[in-house]
Amino acid sequence: MTNLGSRTGGAATGTGVRSRPRAVLPALCATQITGWGIVYYAFPVLNPQITAATGRSASTTMAAFSLALVISGLAGIRVGRVIDQHGPRTVMTAGSVTGALSLVVIALAPNPAVFFTGWILAGLAMSATFYQPAFAALTRWWAPDHVRALTVVTLAGGLASTVFAPLTAVLANHLTWRTTYLVLAAILAVVTIPAHAFALRVPWPPVPSVPVRIEEAPGAIVRSRSFLLLAVAFTLSAFAMYAVVVTLVPLVTERGYTTGQAAWALGLGGAGQTLGRALYAPLVRHTGTTSRTVVLIALGAMTTAVFAAVPGPYTLLIAVSVAAGVVRGNLTLLQATAVTDRWGTAHYGRLSGILSAPATTASALAPFAAALLAPPLGGTPHLFGLLAVLALAAALVAAGTSTRKPE
Repeated sequence: MTNLGSRTGGAATGTGVRSRPRAVLPALCATQITGWGIVYYAFPVLNPQITAATGRSASTTMAAFSLALVISGLAGIRVGRVIDQHGPRTVMTAGSVTGALSLVVIALAPNPAVFFTGWILAGLAMSATFYQPAFAALTRWWAPDHVRALTVVTLAGGLASTVFAPLTAVLANHLTWRTTYLVLAAILAVVTIPAHAFALRVPWPPVPSVPVRIEEAPGAIVRSRSFLLLAVAFTLSAFAMYAVVVTLVPLVTERGYTTGQAAWALGLGGAGQTLGRALYAPLVRHTGTTSRTVVLIALGAMTTAVFAAVPGPYTLLIAVSVAAGVVRGNLTLLQATAVTDRWGTAHYGRLSGILSAPATTASALAPFAAALLAPPLGGTPHLFGLLAVLALAAALVAAGTSTRKPE
């Protein structure tokens, strides 16, 4: 096994004679908060204004946003390969520039065609600046202690909605949605472009000559049974998880509670997500890779089933929402470490990009599918029952994702 913290490993990990690049972790924390907060979370806040001001239907604007997520997942495959070979600096800096440009295009869009073009650019920016490229960078620089670095960045990323959803709302109360997006584009550019350009300007550790876990070529890994089953499990789980998030407010209001109470249930679930990420490192120390995958996905199915079956009281719904958030927080890091846990760090960017693409696509399609499925199923509670079954199926598939350990 190659020790990336040794003299022979040559990686700047901090566990051997070389130190980790100190500016990278705080820079990526700042850019993840800002990027997610502006490119992703600002849209749900501004969308009612966009539809009211432009006359475009909510389905049209949501389709543009979902297209961006699909583009992000597909483009992420190529982004991962580039980072593996050349490091994250160029691609993440270019992604920051593209992100700021995309928001300008969206803000100035005179018609739906230009609006969609702006979101296509936003999808490319997401693929180059969101979690996957940041995970690839930290996994190479921080291995074998990358779980701690990934946890710190995802904890920071979890604050994105907390910081930028209220900020976007304040701006929108005083400005038009177009001007708000222009202000946010300026903030995105000022924070993320120099952070990626300068903080990531450190030597990129060479690819280890032997993968940390299993001596296989990337192509063989992608075609392996465990990789394919893992992709299926993550795709089913992502669909169920994101459908739950986008339909939680309708579920709670159908139970007879106010929209404000439903919003609190959703928001406190986000707090649970942050807590879950903080608990992931201890979980890793006490569980195996496959068992951890199965248990976390199954817990996601369980919380969804409870949502489907329990109409109240409100405090119980809050508790379930927090528990579901804890599971989601763990699932984020589970997916971030799935490749390294099974196949090492050598081709993390490429393998992670391929693994996450179908899951990202499923999460993008989940809001539309949930809206289409709820009425024929007889309401949101029945939809949650179906989502619980899908998540349980994902857990069963995940049971087959173990890999043979090297001697």
